[in-house]
Amino acid sequence: MSQSYLLPALVNPVLAIAQRAGDAILGVYGQMLAAPDGHSAAGITLKDDGSPLTQADLLAHQLIARELAVLTPGIPVVSEEDEASQRHRLATGQFWLVDPLDGTREFMARNGEFTVNIALIRDGRPVLGVVHAPALAQTYWGSQGAGAWRCAAAGTPESIRVLPPHHPLRVVASKSHLNQETQAFIAALGPQLLVQAGSSLKFCRVAEGLADVYPRLGPTCEWDTAAAQAVLEAAGGHVLGPGGTPLHYGKPDKLNPYFVAASSAQFQLAPN
Repeated sequence: MSQSYLLPALVNPVLAIAQRAGDAILGVYGQMLAAPDGHSAAGITLKDDGSPLTQADLLAHQLIARELAVLTPGIPVVSEEDEASQRHRLATGQFWLVDPLDGTREFMARNGEFTVNIALIRDGRPVLGVVHAPALAQTYWGSQGAGAWRCAAAGTPESIRVLPPHHPLRVVASKSHLNQETQAFIAALGPQLLVQAGSSLKFCRVAEGLADVYPRLGPTCEWDTAAAQAVLEAAGGHVLGPGGTPLHYGKPDKLNPYFVAASSAQFQLAPN
């Protein structure tokens, strides 16, 4: 049985790990920005499912997996970039759940809106999450009982909290995955302003009070959402699947159900 660590003692070390992973990513990102053929500089290949994989993904994965193993011996690390680690993704107990580079398409598009995601899962729930956007020099984190925070480079950490729904509603949506189902859900909300963002930053915009609702009616994997869910829930928000069920982790299927991340539980999908 893995040791249970106190969450406050883990926050600063995990922030430091995310920062170092971000620095490794920026090394590749800088080469890509400077090269005439940026994609070649990033060492992009395709996974079996057709999604892109870059040298930055692998460097960040290796660093995070290594340093979390040192920080918390006995707590397994489940990473998107390590298929063998998926056996540790269980509904009970605890494990780290990592997306070393969330928003690889944003990374390839060179728009800066990609993140490092690290979450601690306990009995199916994300209890600690760090979302670091290295190109934007922004970091968000949250944990059970300690609230949610953000910090810019060399800045002072600020407590963040969701705000009551704005009028018109501020809806944050994916730049890469704005499908017809999502568009229909947004249209049914009534008057709204569309706030676009990439990767896990969509959750963070809700957590910091800059958006009200983020509907995701399309496929995501557990590592795409866990860290940002921890941040948003610590900020007083909600991440709810069909029928208002909170997202859980360690399921037999790595895919999440469709969900709505929002400042208020009033925003829900119909039950399946």
